Amino acid sequence: MARTADFDPKSPTSGLSLFYTPLDRTHVTIRPIHKMGGRAIDSNELFIVDLPIPESDRLGPEGQGFKMVLQGMNAERCLLAGESIGTGLAALKRATQYAQERVVFSRPIGQNQGIAHPLAEAWMNLEAAKLLAYRAAEMFDKGEESSTTIGAYCNSAKYLSAEAAFKACERAVLTLGGMGYAQVFPFWKCE
Repeated sequence: MARTADFDPKSPTSGLSLFYTPLDRTHVTIRPIHKMGGRAIDSNELFIVDLPIPESDRLGPEGQGFKMVLQGMNAERCLLAGESIGTGLAALKRATQYAQERVVFSRPIGQNQGIAHPLAEAWMNLEAAKLLAYRAAEMFDKGEESSTTIGAYCNSAKYLSAEAAFKACERAVLTLGGMGYAQVFPFWKCE
């Protein structure tokens, strides 16, 4: 995306155009960003200086690039909502399994309200988030992306799903206690 019109402080996103053009390394510098966690996908700094772009490489009408990017984000938000819900459900599955198997004072710890109720609350929040994510995805599938309402649904689904997943993972780790993060909790072993 590049600015193809003068900057207007009253409408800072207008005048941005979207392009798809070959990456000429003589005008582009890419440097990795070192991260502490979340290394499944690398992150990079990208510096573009004086990259020549022919008008034929422009996507869509001039000055409408930002609007085009926003429309594409609705699908991504639906995807991220589903990813979060799946992560939260996997965490709860492992925690409930552990709560049924771990016996203290001759009974499974899952029979204690202090364990069962927080896990049940996390499950309810994930189910509510799932319904909102399904509704947002349904709107997208029906081609309602031109509606201003779909953005609110997609944003809300992503936010609610991430919050519910975080809480579910937190509750799962607390349920697993000292066994939690390092030994019993690898998501890749959940089926």
